[in-house]
Amino acid sequence: MTAAPVDFLPVIRPMRRRDVPSVHGVEANAYGFPWAQNIFRDCLRMGYECWVQLATDRIVGHVVLAMGPGEAHVLNLAVHPDWHGQGFGRALLEQALERAEQLGAESVFLEVRPSNAPAVRLYKSAGFRRVGRRPGYYRTDNGREDALVMRYDLREVAPVGRR
Repeated sequence: MTAAPVDFLPVIRPMRRRDVPSVHGVEANAYGFPWAQNIFRDCLRMGYECWVQLATDRIVGHVVLAMGPGEAHVLNLAVHPDWHGQGFGRALLEQALERAEQLGAESVFLEVRPSNAPAVRLYKSAGFRRVGRRPGYYRTDNGREDALVMRYDLREVAPVGRR
């Protein structure tokens, strides 16, 4: 797959059940230990906020957001590696933050691998702050890796007009 042409219009829309095989394809290319298709189906069945990013009529990324009282949790965000560096991850993150705010969240949490420097940079640049660490959270080829727990406070860092 090659990078997107200049004249395409990216679209973010709700994930559908029939999108799951394509979403899983993105996931499998983006992560060494991807979610299984049934996890995405369960997220849809449970009513989680599930969105896909399309470019040139194909799914190139996705985000899954779970809501709780006063808070939201980004459970999964991935962009196919062929489409990195084009703002799709930022657009999906912004979609999740907007939906969290619309649905009444005051904070948004996520976990990220410390070794995933591009993701850590994205989240920090969006206004997430590190609030903790989960030991041994992620599988690796050699065992386990901790997760950084990050928080976005919609009351403090939301852009003007989104508060």
